[in-house]
Amino acid sequence: MGLFDQVAGSLLNGDAGKYQAILSWVEQQGGIQALLEKLRQGGLSEIVSSWLSSNSTNQPLSGDQITQALGSPSVAALGEKLGVDTGSASALLAEYLPKVIDALSPNGEVTPEAHNDLLSAGVNLLKGKLFS
Repeated sequence: MGLFDQVAGSLLNGDAGKYQAILSWVEQQGGIQALLEKLRQGGLSEIVSSWLSSNSTNQPLSGDQITQALGSPSVAALGEKLGVDTGSASALLAEYLPKVIDALSPNGEVTPEAHNDLLSAGVNLLKGKLFS
């Protein structure tokens, strides 16, 4: 584990690995825009809008909502990365996706960096936690 991972992990209460796995998984799903579109098509438009808005609190969602919107195979792929079952993976997505999307959309839109390179955007998200 590199120094950055250790520092980020301690600041994120040991969650840096989870963030990294989720960001990598999002890229495998076609990127952040594709994931947001899948969530919208899955009936979660209002919830997704709250994550993007700088004027409202992030609305929560459940693991079941994640699985219904994205499909079990997609969520199971993240579970395999993390070494957890599909239910645990969907619960992690329900917890972390609002935070990740909110952080990647400071002005109500996903930043161009996030669209082009989600992992770099994730590093910037961590820098915000490190140097805020």
